[in-house]
Amino acid sequence: MKVILSKCALCSVIIMTCFLCNSQKRVESKKPNILWIFAEDLSPFMGCYGDSINKNATPVIDRLASEGVRFNRAYATAPVCSASRSALITGVMQTTTGTHNHRSSRSADGEIVPENLRIYLQEGMKTLPELMQEAGYFTFNSGKDDYNFHYNRKDLYTVGNKEDYEHGMNGWQGNWAKHARSVTEDTWNARTDKKQPWFGQIQIDGGKAHAKFVRKGQELGANEVPIPPYFPDLPSQREAWTDHYNANRGADVNVDTILKQLETDGELDNTIVYFFSDHGSPMSLRHKQFCYEGGMLVPLIIKGNHPALIPGSVRYDLVSLLDITATTLAMGKAKVPAYLDGRNLFSKTFIEQDYVIGARDRCDYTIDKIRTVVSKNYRYIKNYYPNRTMMQASYRDDRLIVKDMKKAYEEDLLTTYQKSHWFGARPLEELYFLKEDPYQIDNLAKNPKYFQILKEHRIVLENWIKETDDKGQYSESTAQLKATYDLWKDIPYFKNAKLNPEFDQFKQ
Repeated sequence: MKVILSKCALCSVIIMTCFLCNSQKRVESKKPNILWIFAEDLSPFMGCYGDSINKNATPVIDRLASEGVRFNRAYATAPVCSASRSALITGVMQTTTGTHNHRSSRSADGEIVPENLRIYLQEGMKTLPELMQEAGYFTFNSGKDDYNFHYNRKDLYTVGNKEDYEHGMNGWQGNWAKHARSVTEDTWNARTDKKQPWFGQIQIDGGKAHAKFVRKGQELGANEVPIPPYFPDLPSQREAWTDHYNANRGADVNVDTILKQLETDGELDNTIVYFFSDHGSPMSLRHKQFCYEGGMLVPLIIKGNHPALIPGSVRYDLVSLLDITATTLAMGKAKVPAYLDGRNLFSKTFIEQDYVIGARDRCDYTIDKIRTVVSKNYRYIKNYYPNRTMMQASYRDDRLIVKDMKKAYEEDLLTTYQKSHWFGARPLEELYFLKEDPYQIDNLAKNPKYFQILKEHRIVLENWIKETDDKGQYSESTAQLKATYDLWKDIPYFKNAKLNPEFDQFKQ
């Protein structure tokens, strides 16, 4: 009798063990949902990033940081949206794939891009959404793509494609989701199988929202925020600078809306949330489209039910947005291609990098080329067209911040530094000690004391250009330049602009 009971007990133990093991395997194999809250043009003017003006004014983003991992030094690959987004969605630097010129591989809205304007990704290269789909994920992008390469949006996103979309369309502002910025339409709730893991992007307007979403009674006035010394103290400059503080406050409201919807739908507990931006502030000169900290430094917070995401953690190492791509794939247990430039930020073999590279090339009809290297203490900048001033003709020429700046220059109202910085020839090389010079005003490139540091960063850049075959070394095709010219040629302020000589060939 005892023997029989012992055998029964042993069988029960074995059955229970098998059940628990299988249950554990099911739990371990359950893939997390992954959401990118993708802010346009947003510098980290937030309480959790130590901003004194917005202390206590971004409570939701601050709480997200306290519940997840905040990266203090995350950098975009480019200070403009399409180049940055092209790198992020492929995980490869835009200068490697030839997608570095802003708004290239494009046509008019509703038209298929002609063959002579198409930029193809290298053979075997896939976008992140395609790799996530291969790993079993449902995918969506509730916003814009803005990719500078030829693609079929239906291959990337399971839902959200407009009815009239056709393979190869890529309008000047890029393809947009049918329900752009929606949290409830063509997002996670569109899944037929509610058990299927999903990867999605929800775009918020970020720096382009101005004060639109700011909570009642919390909008800052223009004189409540001091402006950096590289700007003249003019009303338009103050308003533009303050605008971005308000935009951060409004972004906090947008993030709150998204997180509450996730919770309402029962999706929050199994969702890893990434919050970041494609580049810095769009409203003030010297930030968007330029390679100073203001254009390159972005917020990055990752929160979710994952062993690597220790609540309240702060990382101070140098991070590229390219690392988001690799980390997303790794967390989703998807294939992580060897060609990726980024690294899984939470890998057991992760090694902090000493430098992060950034690049700016043609932006709209402004032809320029800037490369930058940021290290622990320094930012190095190489200007390849030093005789093209900071105020050369650009898409913002009809805005008060530009008009007033030019007027102040003509009326001799600028400081010596401001005159030289905005209207003089740019230095071929720039070097800034970030801890002592956060505004990057004191250029150390010609200071003998810093020659070795200058040389170190210069060599890093030169080697990177050779190793990656930086496509910015080569002239943009005549067809791409002509397409850019044709887009702008009928806009009044473009007609009277002092254009770069590369466009002379198209003038009648």
